[in-house]
Amino acid sequence: MRTNIDLDDQLMDEAFKYSDVKTKKDLIHQALKEFIENKKRKNLGDLRGKLVFEKDYDYKSMRK
Repeated sequence: MRTNIDLDDQLMDEAFKYSDVKTKKDLIHQALKEFIENKKRKNLGDLRGKLVFEKDYDYKSMRK
């Protein structure tokens, strides 16, 4: 999808410092992917205290 947007040059320059990508397109793609991953992680946090485990569930056995 082609889209024309006006980006803040200072933000772009700073973002390039923290990234290994070379193009603005790649930088935007990386930023969108990280944004989505971050939001998904936060949504998992909403489940805190709402999950009920079986009494005999051994979470430590899963770590082996």
